Amino acid sequence: MKELPLGLFIIPDDGLEMRLRTAKSLNITTAHVLTPPRKQRTADNIQLLKTKFKEATVEITILFCGFEGESYASIAEVEKTVGLAPEQTGNERLRECKEISDFSAALGVNTIGMHMGFIPGDINNDTYQRLLKQTRELCDYCRDNKQRLHLETGQEKAEVLLGFINDVNRVNLAINFDPANMILYGAGEPISALRFLGHHVKSIHCKDAKWAENPGQDWGAEVVCGQGDVNFEAFFMTLKELGYQAPLTIEREISGEKQIKDIENTVAYLNKLKNIF
Repeated sequence: MKELPLGLFIIPDDGLEMRLRTAKSLNITTAHVLTPPRKQRTADNIQLLKTKFKEATVEITILFCGFEGESYASIAEVEKTVGLAPEQTGNERLRECKEISDFSAALGVNTIGMHMGFIPGDINNDTYQRLLKQTRELCDYCRDNKQRLHLETGQEKAEVLLGFINDVNRVNLAINFDPANMILYGAGEPISALRFLGHHVKSIHCKDAKWAENPGQDWGAEVVCGQGDVNFEAFFMTLKELGYQAPLTIEREISGEKQIKDIENTVAYLNKLKNIF
């Protein structure tokens, strides 16, 4: 565990240089990066991103898909707007995922990640069958680009996600495990979910949260790592038992100076835990 590099989830907006400076000052050497909007996926911007990340000595390990029209204002809004699950946007977003795969390949990044949206628990559901077909198609496209696809946890229980991955049946499909999302969405206790998903977990987000009073109906509350309900000591112990070997990527979904301060505190907290294991 001591040797695992720290990572940072980075949005390449106007705050990119500040986040890269923060990463470099804290010896963070890897990053998950949100894909820029379509109009910014140009050859010039590819070269610019390569240069900026190289200068900061930060390697992009995953490029995450994001789509116009997505809203995380509430659990209900997520269900209506996020990922490939909404029927009215699913096909167009699948095409965009392929564009993002190509953009990622041009950046030299061998993994793309995404929130699929709410995967139904009923395998006979029309949305489930459509997502199954679309995910297979996307995995095959990523395979041709020598890439993996990581689905992030959150919207559905671990049993549903694992069943879906087994049904897709593609070797380049894996999981980005975010323990806080399990709490935020009321999708299940994160440590038992991590054990259940096991060796499908190939990347993680180090993020913490507190349970809502009505889990699954209302949002939980994201907090700085170590101040929520994840239990990071058990989280790290479980990762070690699973033989996890990828970066420990910090995500703090706020902005400004408090985000930077919380990242600094999280680095100190995670480094202390890493030394235990």
